[in-house]
Amino acid sequence: MPETPPVTPDFSDVVDPAPPSAGKRNVLLLQGLMGRLFRRLGQGLIDAGHTVRKINFNGGDRLFWRLPGGIDYRGSLGDWPRWLEQVLREHAITDVVLFGDCRDHHVPAMRLCRELGVPVHVFEEGYIRPDWVTLELGGVNGHSSLPRDPVWYRATAAALPPVPPHAQVPSSFRRRATEGLIYNAADVLTRWYYPFWTNHRPWHPLVEAMGWGRKLRRRQERETSAAKLTARLEASGTPYFLFPLQLDSDAQIRLHSPFAGIADAMRLVIASFAAHAPANLRLVVKEHPLDNGVRDWRQETADMAKLFGVADRVDYLAWGDIVPVTRRARGLVTINSTSGTLALAEGVPVVALGHAIYDIAGITCQDGLDAFWRDPVTPDPATFAAFRRVLVERCLIPGGFFSEEALDKVVRHAIARLEGKPIAPE
Repeated sequence: MPETPPVTPDFSDVVDPAPPSAGKRNVLLLQGLMGRLFRRLGQGLIDAGHTVRKINFNGGDRLFWRLPGGIDYRGSLGDWPRWLEQVLREHAITDVVLFGDCRDHHVPAMRLCRELGVPVHVFEEGYIRPDWVTLELGGVNGHSSLPRDPVWYRATAAALPPVPPHAQVPSSFRRRATEGLIYNAADVLTRWYYPFWTNHRPWHPLVEAMGWGRKLRRRQERETSAAKLTARLEASGTPYFLFPLQLDSDAQIRLHSPFAGIADAMRLVIASFAAHAPANLRLVVKEHPLDNGVRDWRQETADMAKLFGVADRVDYLAWGDIVPVTRRARGLVTINSTSGTLALAEGVPVVALGHAIYDIAGITCQDGLDAFWRDPVTPDPATFAAFRRVLVERCLIPGGFFSEEALDKVVRHAIARLEGKPIAPE
């Protein structure tokens, strides 16, 4: 194993700022989404008169940053909190921004910042999609400070003005995949320089690349199969429940649910469906669009359906837009995916099996999975509307991550949120 690099931060390319004046922020960016998000945000903050530094944990971080103020962290996870504390104090950091609060380096960073009283702003995919992203103070999802009291949401929303109108934003899957490929390649090629870096994902980037390659080679076959299934469901009018899979590597599964992985959740859902769902119902298992193809979820679904005696009533949807499939569903089963809020917005009943921010009485079914198949409780529109209004006020901003127009919106509104300004109309 390489000798441990010194953990003294390298600030040779950075001029130490004066203490922040009123309104001026000294912002520290930790790890972001694979791609251009933090570079764009950093440039926007600099242009707005704030001071910005960015910690790079691997070659992918460094490649996509390429702005002044980049600091490489090459030490171990054990040395990280002490090193980070020195950075926070030496540069009078007023705000920390990161993407995902469950990553290995982010968990101790969140703890340290709470001890020091430094606000942490957490990006995540939007609680409500499309056209929104999450930017929440102090933690997201299972770490969110938002309550689960429907009365509080209705009272709080009643005192808020209407949501400013905003337009849809484009999103490119090709761009997301390309930026992920470039990021992972830069990571792999620079592991010698960051000897202690370990990815929060369970697979080596090369294994993921092989899975994506296999998946893309079968794209035509998957699209054709999915089109036939959706057409058959629509033409027959057969009632069905929808179970959208989440990513097996998602921290929402590992840390905010009772399951060790997707396979455990799938077993529970199919077993419950077999034992409690009326015989005329079907179950549609929907593959996550960003699943890397390392595991064959179609085969695992078929094997479990056969095991529990419902192979003739369980379908697997490997491709396609989830919106029309959700609209026609009798109900949606999820662990804690944002597909739950999509269904709720369409008035489709939802049961959440994990810790979900929207798992609130009056919004989701509170009687458990076994009862859900026979009595899917419709969400109360007023309670869900109040919940959505509070989300927008407290922890959502317009935009997206995978087009220039979407990033423009995110950066503009994220800076306004950091500066304590409200969301402005588009």
